[in-house]
Amino acid sequence: MIIATKACAANVGAVWQASGGTVTTYGSYTVHTFLSTGTLTVTGPGSKSIDILCVSGGGGGATDGGGGGGGGGMKIGTATVSAGSFTITVGGGGSGAAQGGASSASSWLSTSGGGAGTTGAGGSGGSGGGGVSSGGTATSGEGSNGAAGSTAWGRSGGGGGGKSAAGSAGTGVIYTSSNGGNGGAGGTNDYRTGSNVTYAGGGGGSAQYPLGSGGGAGGSGGGGAGGSGISDPTPGTSGTTNTGGGGGASGSPAGGGGTPGSGGSGIVVLRYLT
Repeated sequence: MIIATKACAANVGAVWQASGGTVTTYGSYTVHTFLSTGTLTVTGPGSKSIDILCVSGGGGGATDGGGGGGGGGMKIGTATVSAGSFTITVGGGGSGAAQGGASSASSWLSTSGGGAGTTGAGGSGGSGGGGVSSGGTATSGEGSNGAAGSTAWGRSGGGGGGKSAAGSAGTGVIYTSSNGGNGGAGGTNDYRTGSNVTYAGGGGGSAQYPLGSGGGAGGSGGGGAGGSGISDPTPGTSGTTNTGGGGGASGSPAGGGGTPGSGGSGIVVLRYLT
């Protein structure tokens, strides 16, 4: 009886608890924010239901009058979690005209990286990248399609898609002007602080040669702006870090090319009732 009593006493006070990421609280919630890849470690008896926000890295913008990068895939979900160690992966933004990296919260929830902007057909991803001939396709439930541009001299690129809206089309009037399309708007979520934050905006498309050309605006939620054309060539703006925003495409310098914006890295946020 004495031995049994001691064994029971040793377990008194054990509770479910978690560590990993940056831990904050608001209201009745405890929050674990992962700005880079890490581990959620859970100890103690029982289980808890956790809310999950998962945003992947945004796609990179194109060069030389091409399309903006698509916002990273964005989803919310829930999971019932017991003791164990769980890998939380935060995707990086696409560098140059490359797709963003995927984010995941263990096996509970994952999203696709944002599609790359191109000077041809936009890349597919969480949200589709902008292109010239056509926009890229989004992943169902994660974002919106990218837009096409114009092949009139000089060409323009469409905006990358965002979580809540497709990118807008680039425009061009032969020998007159061209304008890159705007990036699509991102989506909002309040898990991190209790107040809405916007994530996964699309990158703006860029313009190529004619005077009077201009780049498209980045979508709300960290999308980077596209660059202007040869009269005042500017690089694309990178997506904002830890928003999953797409990178803006670069305007076209005299020799072609230019420097596109990279996509913003993603984020994973976990919250539960304390």
